[in-house]
Amino acid sequence: FDFLGLKTLDQIRDAVALVKANHDIDIDMAQLPVDDEPTYEMLSRGDALGVFQLESSGMRDLLCRLMPNTIDDMVALVALYRPGPLQSGMTDDFVERKHGRTRVTYPHPLLEPILKSTYGTVIYQEQVMQIAQVLAGYSLGQADLLRRAMGKKKAEEMDKQRVIFLGGAKERGIDPDVAAGIFDLMAKFAAYGFNKSHSAAYGYVSYQTAWLKAHYRPEYMAALMTIESANTDKVLTYIADCRNAGIRIDPVCVNASQRAFSVPPPDQRDGQDSIRFGLAAVKNVGSGSIRAILDAREEGGHFVDAFDVFERVDPKRINKRVYENLVKAGAFDTFGVPRTALLEGLEQALVLGARAQEDAAAGQGSLFSLLGGTTKQ
Repeated sequence: FDFLGLKTLDQIRDAVALVKANHDIDIDMAQLPVDDEPTYEMLSRGDALGVFQLESSGMRDLLCRLMPNTIDDMVALVALYRPGPLQSGMTDDFVERKHGRTRVTYPHPLLEPILKSTYGTVIYQEQVMQIAQVLAGYSLGQADLLRRAMGKKKAEEMDKQRVIFLGGAKERGIDPDVAAGIFDLMAKFAAYGFNKSHSAAYGYVSYQTAWLKAHYRPEYMAALMTIESANTDKVLTYIADCRNAGIRIDPVCVNASQRAFSVPPPDQRDGQDSIRFGLAAVKNVGSGSIRAILDAREEGGHFVDAFDVFERVDPKRINKRVYENLVKAGAFDTFGVPRTALLEGLEQALVLGARAQEDAAAGQGSLFSLLGGTTKQ
């Protein structure tokens, strides 16, 4: 067993949670229909940025050529987009056969059930094993030894396996010349064969992420950008993809942003899908500082101005450098004060804000409120 940890699974979980919060829909990812036309149409356009395993430029080009419309095609994509199949022409042959430009043929009628889903092409290691089992009577254990021998191209072992294969095929009435040709075909493709169980798992996750993007793009992209928030280049790429799809990206804001990228529910949108930039995506702003801002907002509501932030957010949990990064990122723009002015007065404002908190803790009124200011105590 090969257990792989994928952040994509967290991303799917987060997207599903956003869909639940915004649309009150429970999505069971294990029960998705695998024949969803909008999903395949999106992929066939090459619209696959952010889709697991399918977002590279080469893979998106292959999507446009292949135009997948079955889950088998999705599984095959993972196996086909590798140097061996691409350089050998196997990938091109698969595409041509799928679209009927090259006739699908089978080396023997018994092989049609094994090779039908891949249009007569041997792509997977498991197909090599099945062929040996069906045509030559191999047990699955013996077939696995054959697969290994073919993959490593050990001449001595291959000679032994050829004798065993041809003998087993003869016992089942297979023409010796046909059996020899099939053995050579298997040996040729075994060098490029991919583990189907791996490809199927990855292909299904690719389909799940594509389905989410096709049906709930804002929620999916928000979850994706949250997972990739430390990778600025990727976030910028996904922001451009959102804008191309008509999704507005709202800037980071101390009053409106959550920790993660977020999506307003439908009844709070102004007629356009949008995603709000997350606080965690601002460089050098840690989780403790973010929690301090959110705690202050939850306790006292939205901040009314910049000083209200300095007066209410716990200074022990956030420092000047964090504030500088937030100001530079535009998180304070909502208050209408120029960033340069905020940065110039930041140190003094933080001192006054901390003093106001100390005074409030000691039961004294805020200097600003005594002077008739609008900030909270």
